[in-house]
Amino acid sequence: MPIVWRRLDHVHVGSTQKFPSSFFNSLSLLSLPFISSLTKSSDQGFPKLPSNPRLNNFCLKPSKMASTFSGDETAPFFGFLGAAAALVFSCMGAAYGTAKSGVGVASMGVMRPELVMKSIVPVVMAGVLGIYGLIIAVIISTGINPKAKSYYLFDGYAHLSSGLACGLAGLSAGMAIGIVGDAGVRANAQQPKLFVGMILILIFAEALALYGLIVGIILSSRAGQSRAE
Repeated sequence: MPIVWRRLDHVHVGSTQKFPSSFFNSLSLLSLPFISSLTKSSDQGFPKLPSNPRLNNFCLKPSKMASTFSGDETAPFFGFLGAAAALVFSCMGAAYGTAKSGVGVASMGVMRPELVMKSIVPVVMAGVLGIYGLIIAVIISTGINPKAKSYYLFDGYAHLSSGLACGLAGLSAGMAIGIVGDAGVRANAQQPKLFVGMILILIFAEALALYGLIVGIILSSRAGQSRAE
C-alpha cells in the first residue's frame, strides 16, 4: 500500500494530468496474489463453493419440463380455462333452467297433478344444456397434450374461445328456458291450448345453446393449425 499512496501523491484534483504508468503497474502487482488464489481454486477460473449436503436440496436444478414440454408454457392455462368455462357456464344455465321451471311445475302440480309429466318438458330441455358443455370440455381437454404435440398460444386461445362460446350460449339458453318454462306450465294448467306454443318457444331457446355447441366445435378444431409441424 505505501507504493500506491506514493503514486497517488502525483495526482492533483481538478487537473488534467493522467495517472503515471507506474501506478497501474503497482496495482497489478498488488492484485496478483488475489488472482492466483482464485485460479488455483478452480480450473475454470471461478472459486469453488464449499459443499454442504444440507444445501443440495435448495440448489437450482434443470427442470424436466424443459426437455418434455413443446410449445408455449402458458398456453395450456388458456386451454384448460376454456374447458372449465364450457362446463361451468353450461351447467349454470342448466341448473337455473331446471330450478326455475321446476318451481313452476311444482306450483302447477298442486291443482293439476295429471299435467305434471306433460309439463316436465322444460326440465328435460334445460338438462340437455349441461351435456353440450360436457362435450366441448372433453374435446378441449383431450386436445391439450404438449408432450405429444406442440401447444402454442394460438391453440390455447382457440380452446378458450370455444369454451366461452359454448358455455355462455348455454347459460343464456338456460335462463330463457327457465323463465319460459315457469310461466308456460302455469299457463298450460289454465289453458291447454298453450302447450304447443310453449314447446315451440322452448325449442328456439334450446337452439341458442346448439349454436354455441356448433361454433365451439369449429373453434376447437382450429387448434393445432397455427404453424406446420
